[in-house]
Amino acid sequence: MGKRWFARLRMIAAVWIMTAVCTVTAYADGALIPVGETVGIQMQMKGVLVAGVTEVQTADGTVRPAGDAGLKSGDIILAVDGQSVESAAELIGAVERLDGGPARVTVQRDGRTRSFDVCPARETNGGLRLGLWLRDGVAGIGTVTYIDPDTGAFGALGHGVNDVETGVLLPVAEGDVCRAQIVDVKRGAAGSPGELAGSFDPGAVIGCINSNTARGIFGVITGSLGTLRSPMPVGGPEDVHKGPATVLACVAGQEIEEYDVEISRTGIAAGSGRDLVVHVTDPDLLARTGGIVQGMSGSPIIQDGKLVGAVTHVLVNDPTRGYGIFISSMLDAAA
Repeated sequence: MGKRWFARLRMIAAVWIMTAVCTVTAYADGALIPVGETVGIQMQMKGVLVAGVTEVQTADGTVRPAGDAGLKSGDIILAVDGQSVESAAELIGAVERLDGGPARVTVQRDGRTRSFDVCPARETNGGLRLGLWLRDGVAGIGTVTYIDPDTGAFGALGHGVNDVETGVLLPVAEGDVCRAQIVDVKRGAAGSPGELAGSFDPGAVIGCINSNTARGIFGVITGSLGTLRSPMPVGGPEDVHKGPATVLACVAGQEIEEYDVEISRTGIAAGSGRDLVVHVTDPDLLARTGGIVQGMSGSPIIQDGKLVGAVTHVLVNDPTRGYGIFISSMLDAAA
């Protein structure tokens, strides 16, 4: 699987270019393998996200070409003068080729397509700029929830990958998952959520991502993960109840452990990523992390021998507790 990726620090906050072959695969209705392994996640967007609108310093003073034309943070730029742009570098190149003339910029905003006429401004150093901070890809770590033993199809995170500054759910053109390991843990405390610090090799690709949804990311594992458990039945919302359960999580290196939790609430807001509340009771996990921390999103929840959900969010004021999503909600989104 070939790969080319780069970053420009001036107008591009983060740029990841990757290529992968990824086939949309049907998900099994029966047993799935619960995973709990941390992986590296790299995603290339469809279009270019406007992470921020800024000023351009010209010889005649300060101007805001994009802002004055009506563009705003959270817009996703799809085309310039009718030509699609797939990366921030392509967008910058398209602006440079305008030679100072106006551009028709087509964006996606709130699910609708809109167009704006923007006249680039020439910076004091001679470059043409729209006055935008751009992002066309993201990278980080997350936890794989399950794998379909028949197809290799996987689900992870239990929530979507959103832009940090704008909160926009990032539309995915393509992406990779890579082998990763946890190198440090910031323990959670009341009012201060903890975090897993991980590292991954962008070249150690073990799968591809084909969708980013509000209920998780989905794709196909094409390489090998660590030691996997046997497939187990999938439990529906009606199978989830208050009482003992376990989560599978990786909080050190690449080692997956099973930890005790209590499901304290269910049926809160089905499909929202906050379908249930889990309370960490395992003394080992509490000692290591303080409870649920950022980076554990996607950790599978098992109850009564069934895969019933995944951890999604930590409660900031009580890190021993967190929200989870029903596994059925993830499977619905995958389909």
